Amino acid sequence: MPDHLLTKPCRLSREEMTMTNKTTQHQTNNSALSSSATFTVEGPVFGLNIIKDGKPLSFDHSRGKKISSGKARPERVREQPPLPAPIEEELVEELVVEEPAAAAPDDSWDISLFDVPPVEGRIRFHDFDIPVSIMHGLADLSFNYCTPIQSAVIEHTLGGGDATGRAQTGTGKTAAFLITALTRLLRSPRKIKKTASPRALIIAPTRELVLQIADDCDTLSRHTGLNIVPVYGGMDYQKQLSRLAGRQVDIVVATPGRLLDFQRRQAIHLGQVEIFVIDEADRMLDMGFIPDVRHIIYSLPPKTKRQTLLFSATLTPEVTSLSSQWTKDPVIVEIEPEHVTVDNVEEIVYLVTGEEKFALLYNIINLQNLDRVIIFGNRRDETRKLTDMLKQCNIKCELLSGDVDQKKRMQTLDNFKAGKFRALVATDVAGRGIHIEDVSHVINFTLPYDPEDYVHRIGRTARAGKSGTSISFASEEDSFYIPDIEEYIGHKLHCTYPEEAWLKLPETIDAEKLKTSRPKDKSRSFRPKSRGRSNGHK
Repeated sequence: MPDHLLTKPCRLSREEMTMTNKTTQHQTNNSALSSSATFTVEGPVFGLNIIKDGKPLSFDHSRGKKISSGKARPERVREQPPLPAPIEEELVEELVVEEPAAAAPDDSWDISLFDVPPVEGRIRFHDFDIPVSIMHGLADLSFNYCTPIQSAVIEHTLGGGDATGRAQTGTGKTAAFLITALTRLLRSPRKIKKTASPRALIIAPTRELVLQIADDCDTLSRHTGLNIVPVYGGMDYQKQLSRLAGRQVDIVVATPGRLLDFQRRQAIHLGQVEIFVIDEADRMLDMGFIPDVRHIIYSLPPKTKRQTLLFSATLTPEVTSLSSQWTKDPVIVEIEPEHVTVDNVEEIVYLVTGEEKFALLYNIINLQNLDRVIIFGNRRDETRKLTDMLKQCNIKCELLSGDVDQKKRMQTLDNFKAGKFRALVATDVAGRGIHIEDVSHVINFTLPYDPEDYVHRIGRTARAGKSGTSISFASEEDSFYIPDIEEYIGHKLHCTYPEEAWLKLPETIDAEKLKTSRPKDKSRSFRPKSRGRSNGHK
C-alpha cells in the first residue's frame, strides 16, 4: 500500500486552528482584477473558516476562483526555442475516438459501502465532490480523513483553481494533487483525442519520485479506466516509447530531461494538457532543471487555459517568483515545519564517539532483531564502507547511493520491499522518494547537514498512522547540528548515552578501520548551506 499518501491527522478543535492570510497582487495579461491569497497552516486545517481583514473570504465554487480584487503577474512570454527535426516519422496523429470504458468497474460497489463517521475537527473525503470511482480507490486504501495539506488544497483545486503548496514529504500532498487531476479528467471526458497527448502532466526531479507518483496514481485510479505512463531517464527507453506511440494517454508522470527527449522525437504532444503539476520545485531549482521546465511550459497551453499546481518543501524567493510566472491566482497553502514531523515517531539521539558508532549500529540491529531498517549517511564513500562492514557481520544489507546505477537501484528497492534483506544503507539524494511500508527504524549514522533532510529521513518510518523509531548518532564531529535541527522541528531531541554492552564491537571488525570516519576538510565552516527556510525559520 502506498502509505505515504496519507499521514495520521492531528485531532484539534476548530478553536485550536489558526490561519493567517496574506494577499499579493500581480499584473494579468488582460488587466483583469483578481487576487492571490496565502494561508499559513499553523495547525491542521480541517474547517477552512478563512478570515481576510476580519471578514470571511467568499469563493465562487463553480469556477474555483476567489472573489476579490487585485492584479496577477503575467506568465513570461518568450519565443519557444526550435526543436530539432524529428529523428523518425511523426508518432503523434489526431483521431476521433470513443471514450474508453472504465476498467472493469465493480457494479456491486456503492459509496454506502465506504462508511466513514463524521468526527468533529476532521474532514472526510466524503465531504468533497469526488467521483465514486476515485472514492472506491480511497476505500481500498482505507484513506478516511484528510491531512492538513489535502483539506486545504482540495477545497480550492477541485473547482479548477491553481495552487502553490509548501509541504514536506509525508504530508499527503501527493494524494492532494492526484485526486485533483483524476477528478478533473473524469468530470470532463474528451471526445476528440490525440495519441500520445496527455491531458495531465506531472513532473518531478528524480526517477524514484516519478515511479512512486505513477505507482500511487495507478493504485488510486484503478477503478477509473485512465491510462498512466511514467517517463524517466536511465533505463527502459524503448519500453516507455512504445507505451506512448499511437496510444491514448491520460496522465504522464515524468522527469524533465526524458520528457524533452521524447518531445524532440515528436513522440509526445503537450498541447492538450489541462492540468500541470510540479512536485518538489525547490529541488528542481537546486538540480538545475528550471531551464528544462521552462521549455516544457512553452509547449503547454497558456496558464489561463490550464490548471497549475506547484509544490515545494520551501517557498524561497526564487520558487515564489517561478510560481507567480507559472500559476494564475493560486491559493497558497503552507504547512509549518513543526507539523511535518510525525507525532508517532520516537526520536532518540545517542551521544557517542565516532569510533563507537558502528558497534552501536550493529548491536541495535542485532540485539533488537530489526528486520526492516533504513540507515542514512552523508557521503557515498561512508555509506559504501558501512555496507561492506555490515555484510562482514552477516547482516543482509544493500546500498542505495549515486554510485549505484539506476537499474540496480530499482532492483534494490524492490528487494527491500519484498523483505529479501534487513537493512538499506542510503545517502540523502538517493533516499529521496523512498516510500516503503513497515520500516520500523530509521538510523542516522551521521546527522544531516541540513535540518530539512532530518525531517525527510525520519519520515521514512511511521507512515499511514503506524509507529516508528528514529535513532541518531551524535559524535564530536556532528553533534553541533543538533541545535539547528531542534530549532527547525520546533522541539528538543532526547539525548542519552547508550548502554555499555551496546558498544561492544563484533569480532569480525578491525577497530583500526573505524578511526577514519570523516575527511579532515569537512569542518563546520564547510557545512553545506540550507536550501532555504521561510516564515521565521532562520
